[in-house]
Amino acid sequence: MVLRAWAEDITAPIERVTAALSRLRDDPTALGPDALDDEGWVALLGASGTELEELCELADAVRGRVTEPGVLTFVVNRNLDTGVAARLISDERRSDDPTLADLVGEAVELGATEICMQGPLPADRPAGDYVRLVEEITGAADGLHLHAYRAAEIADGAARTGTTVDEHLRRLRAAGLGSIPGTAAQILDDTVRGYLSPTGSAPAREWIEVVEAAHGVGLFSTATIVYGHVETPGQQVAHLRTLLGIQRRTGGFSELILMPMVSSNTPPHLIDAATSSVSQRETRALHAVARLMSAGLIDHLQVAWTKLGSDTVDLLLRGGADDIGGLLLDGRLMPHAGPEAGRVLDVDTLVAVADRAGRTPRQRTTRYTEPETHRLLPLPQVRS
Repeated sequence: MVLRAWAEDITAPIERVTAALSRLRDDPTALGPDALDDEGWVALLGASGTELEELCELADAVRGRVTEPGVLTFVVNRNLDTGVAARLISDERRSDDPTLADLVGEAVELGATEICMQGPLPADRPAGDYVRLVEEITGAADGLHLHAYRAAEIADGAARTGTTVDEHLRRLRAAGLGSIPGTAAQILDDTVRGYLSPTGSAPAREWIEVVEAAHGVGLFSTATIVYGHVETPGQQVAHLRTLLGIQRRTGGFSELILMPMVSSNTPPHLIDAATSSVSQRETRALHAVARLMSAGLIDHLQVAWTKLGSDTVDLLLRGGADDIGGLLLDGRLMPHAGPEAGRVLDVDTLVAVADRAGRTPRQRTTRYTEPETHRLLPLPQVRS
């Protein structure tokens, strides 16, 4: 299968873009993945100039129909790395380290309603720690939602404990796990996955099977795509169709998150090839297409603000996205205990982002419900 040059910006002939836009305009009720064929969606991914602006306007109109139009939702959460968390419940914990319960308690005191934990359990830790960590975190604070373990980590936990994926997921859920991150989906195409990780990439089938199994035992998850590297527009469309097919079967995705490949995440063997980054044009077009394709199946489209410039975030919030994700609190006890440490979205910045988008910030839970009153983060008023 043909791959594109790293982050090459592929635009489409204007006549193909205008034809696809016309089909959407002519029947505004025809939403979702079947509103256009693959050729039509691929054309829209190549929109630029006036046609790109029209595409983003269409996507934002759909956002206003499927979510409350005047609000920008967010969740108050903290990231933890599985390896760090495991050390804090082991004999290897240093005397000056906080306990895992301390970190959870601090997060709750700061207003967090969610802990997000990702990363494999270190090979020298007992396999049972996958479940024990869930028990320790959820037992440290009432009403806290734990969003943890990617598909590969769940498969690893099942293999190391000698159980099936289903049984392992049931044990995690019984221990208190609420949902799983749909990260590491990358592009659900084995050619692309093999290129990105020739020695350690799980096949797309495994990711799909684990996520569907999680949905089957009563857990929900996010849906993701990592774009802007060697995948083609056709592979982006196929990936989105795969995710939406899962959603039709299980209804288990809570939101869709589009994440550009950034230099810090570029696989080491591809550093020399990764001479450019994804264009703002492609980012806007892909978010708009994702909103239009997912209409009626996944309501919420989240901006990956840690991986995008503030000007791009502003444009995406006017081009189909309704949610800005988590504040990613670091706390003071061990601020580097999780991925993306140092990338905290403070309240004043959140309010300013919402203001520029013409929206009111509204706190949500991981399930997109309203938090209990005593868990609401005080917010300054949006400027008039």
